[in-house]
Amino acid sequence: MDIISSRKNPLIAHLRKLGNDRAYRRQCREFICDGAKLLEDALASRLEIIMVLSSGQPPELPQNIRSIKVSDDIIKYLSSFKSPQDLVFVCKVPNNTHSLEPGRHLILENMQDPGNVGTIIRTANAFGVDSIILTGDCADPYNPKAVRASMGAVFRQRIIEKDQEKLLNMLSEKGIPLYSSALDEDTVDLRDVQLPSSLALAVGNEGQGLSERLLQASAQKLLIPMERETQSLNAAAAAAILMWELYKRM
Repeated sequence: MDIISSRKNPLIAHLRKLGNDRAYRRQCREFICDGAKLLEDALASRLEIIMVLSSGQPPELPQNIRSIKVSDDIIKYLSSFKSPQDLVFVCKVPNNTHSLEPGRHLILENMQDPGNVGTIIRTANAFGVDSIILTGDCADPYNPKAVRASMGAVFRQRIIEKDQEKLLNMLSEKGIPLYSSALDEDTVDLRDVQLPSSLALAVGNEGQGLSERLLQASAQKLLIPMERETQSLNAAAAAAILMWELYKRM
């Protein structure tokens, strides 16, 4: 087992940057995770794990995974959380295919809260959604807060990132109709719509909703029924309702 005792070690600097810098994560195709439970999930999901750093009892690992002993101070330095666990680890970003086939897909547009993105990934995995498609200015699904909120689902869920025009072209080429969640006057109550078996559902952020381009491209705009006093739902809650409707209609 290797031992690192200084924050100034080049490897520690690399890991710190992985946690804080989205562009660097994309460049390296690596991301950092926090805690023994997520490590168990990553191992079970057969994700490529590069190394594990621990300040407590080192976990049992396959021989191909590097194990490093560090201090509590280094764990706190690397963790994005106020109360970190005694273990962090580094994974390769999964090589998700960028092609799209008929199925059930959820589009997230301009969803900037990593906690919401992670929660939606977790829910999508639970309800058998074929892929999560991120477009616009979305939070990184491999941000440490998104990874933790996903509770390991990010290791298993197929995630695609596409700009808006490429996404719309891809949906058209594959014959996948687009439905959107909206509060406009011309929406239709979700309970009254017969949804096809293959479709893409789009959800925007809480502040601005979906872009006009996606709304115009939609075959139907869907309204989630709620009490009149309530103006809107949290984006993760809205996405969960839509995914549940798809799941129960399977």
